[in-house]
Amino acid sequence: MVTKLSHTSIFVTDQNEAYDFYVNKLGFKVNTDVTMDNGFRWLTLNAPEQPDLEIILFPINENNGYDEDVNNAFKLLLEKGAMGAGAMHTPDCRATYEELKSKGVQFKSEPKEQFYGIEAIITDGCGNWFSMTQPKEGM
Repeated sequence: MVTKLSHTSIFVTDQNEAYDFYVNKLGFKVNTDVTMDNGFRWLTLNAPEQPDLEIILFPINENNGYDEDVNNAFKLLLEKGAMGAGAMHTPDCRATYEELKSKGVQFKSEPKEQFYGIEAIITDGCGNWFSMTQPKEGM
């Protein structure tokens, strides 16, 4: 029986840029940052209130184990916004939107009322997008 998810990946075109976005702008914490013998950089982060789920910033480059054709396909899908999507929670979507916008974070949409709460759509610069949501009470 599977009991929990421990790691998940976000494909990125540049780990340093992604590091800056997730750590310096969103406030994620670095869990592991190690370059392995084959040149692959194992870079994992955690959301501050979710230390048991590691997010791997998985590079699209020659060291990731995929061939050039697969990496090119990943890049194309990322550019089209088709590779990464998820949801992040915040206690105050409008205030977080203003704070992140002042740090240069790009948004696809401003905070809007939805049936499940207040939502803005954020992008990471690699092509991944996320719903940044302030859940409605009781949801």
